[in-house]
Amino acid sequence: MEKSKVIVIPCSEYKEERIYREMKASLDLLGGIRSFVKPEEKILLKPNLLKRAEVDKAVITHPDVIGAFARILREENYPNLIFADSSGMGTTTKVIKGTGIDTYLEKYHIPAIDYSEAVKVDYPQGNTAKSFMLPKELTEVDCVISLCKMKTHALERITGAVKNSYGFVYGTYKALGHTIYSNADSFARMLVDLNQYVDTRLFVMDGIMAMEGNGPGSGDPTPMNVILMSTDPVALDTVFSHLIYLDPKLVPTNLHGEQLGLGNMHRANIQILLPDGKEITVEELQKRFGNPKFNVDRKPVRHNAWSRVNRMIKVFQKKPYIDASKCIKCGICVKACPVEGKAVRFKQGKGKPPVYNYKKCIRCFCCQEMCPQKAIKVK
Repeated sequence: MEKSKVIVIPCSEYKEERIYREMKASLDLLGGIRSFVKPEEKILLKPNLLKRAEVDKAVITHPDVIGAFARILREENYPNLIFADSSGMGTTTKVIKGTGIDTYLEKYHIPAIDYSEAVKVDYPQGNTAKSFMLPKELTEVDCVISLCKMKTHALERITGAVKNSYGFVYGTYKALGHTIYSNADSFARMLVDLNQYVDTRLFVMDGIMAMEGNGPGSGDPTPMNVILMSTDPVALDTVFSHLIYLDPKLVPTNLHGEQLGLGNMHRANIQILLPDGKEITVEELQKRFGNPKFNVDRKPVRHNAWSRVNRMIKVFQKKPYIDASKCIKCGICVKACPVEGKAVRFKQGKGKPPVYNYKKCIRCFCCQEMCPQKAIKVK
């Protein structure tokens, strides 16, 4: 099996010039930008734009990473570039306004696109998902470059390269997807199918400032001081897992991603390289760049009779809860809930925090992702 290369770029600060220089040199280790995309192709730059947030909160891909990569493409004479994401809340242009991303896009003459309509695409060879509702504009590009963010995730443990692709799904169909693929494993297999359908040529992960804890939208910023680059999203997320001392097999997108042929998870099939071309081991990676105290769910998955009973009665499972002292009764969690009839609602009126019906709750954690006050946590 051919090894997947993952480039680990040490970087301790957000400075466009430095990021640009390091990424440009590192691309040569992967064969150079022209080995991924041709100058005449129409390219979508796909960031992580979960929701509108202050840049230093580590919720979205940092503007300096986006700007540096845009500069590389423009200097290499790539004329056909667009920038877009299907955000959890708000449109692309609304989410990026005033963040600095909009300034870079204007500087490098890259239009930010608000997706206009959904198009159904069939994917009969999919293992789990046989079709997708994608933005029309996505179906009109030749390929994608993913500019993802290093964060934790309540459902999948981490959100990185593979999970970033869920932003390909159009608007309201993202919420619907959570009801169809309602557990971590089925959701991961759907993500693998989605990654195999959409032609994403390169994955760049912003891990200079990552998010730990109550991610992907309400966690805590923590420095990891790296940028990761690879053409293999599973290998990239596996290296992310090693950096935070998380067993890669505990990440459903890693496990199913390798099983279904999306990429490599086993360390023997991954080559970890520094920008100077030196190969390092997982142990060296962790010693130099790792954080064993990174706040992420490391609990093993149980596969026994008790766990099967538990899934049926839904008692000892992760579930969202509202910290009443932080809740502002905005109702965004209610709106975000994809379950018919709502699993969280204003049962006691809008003067009090919403209340969960855990019998309806599918543990998709859309409410927790979208809460603007970090009032929803998972226990």
